[in-house]
Amino acid sequence: MQITVSGHQMEITGSLREYVAEKIGRLQKHIDKAISTTVVLHVQKNLHRAEATVNTRGATLHANVEGDDMYAAIDTLADKLGRQIGKRKQKLGSRHRSARSIKKPEVL
Repeated sequence: MQITVSGHQMEITGSLREYVAEKIGRLQKHIDKAISTTVVLHVQKNLHRAEATVNTRGATLHANVEGDDMYAAIDTLADKLGRQIGKRKQKLGSRHRSARSIKKPEVL
């Protein structure tokens, strides 16, 4: 999975880039068909915002987070994306299970 980190009105340091890659990279084991992830970090006075878009073969997941600290915002962002991925996997799994569980009607 390709992870792109960019900043809006701020410079992205090496430590921030590594931290984002570590947190978002953990989600890779849950996404089988992830193509790319774009993370944009914003700073407006004392408000730190992080937003991410994950492109997969079947869907596009997006999350926004605001916080007082950039690292905390990145943590919350990774948690939000993790929940979205879990919901998506659960929907896909239940769809496949329900198709297999259909039984043929018994003829008397």
